[in-house]
Amino acid sequence: MLRTTKLVTISIPPELLKKVEKLARKENRTRSEFFRETVRQYLAREKYKILQKEREEAFSALEKIWGKMKGEKPEVIEKTIGEALRSARNV
Repeated sequence: MLRTTKLVTISIPPELLKKVEKLARKENRTRSEFFRETVRQYLAREKYKILQKEREEAFSALEKIWGKMKGEKPEVIEKTIGEALRSARNV
């Protein structure tokens, strides 16, 4: 049977390992389960940071467009914003 996981060796300070083992025991997990979950959570946080940055950039671009479009007809504003969003998605 093929393994669905890969074996990885890491170095960790003894005191940190003691804390990991204590918490893993408390949560009825193996060390491997503990580290897998820790890595999943770290990756999720990093993805969230990237999405937040992209969101902020999109809102900044929309604010610039809005500033240039004051006084324009709603249809023109809607079309311009739609074009900007489509362009941003293709980057």
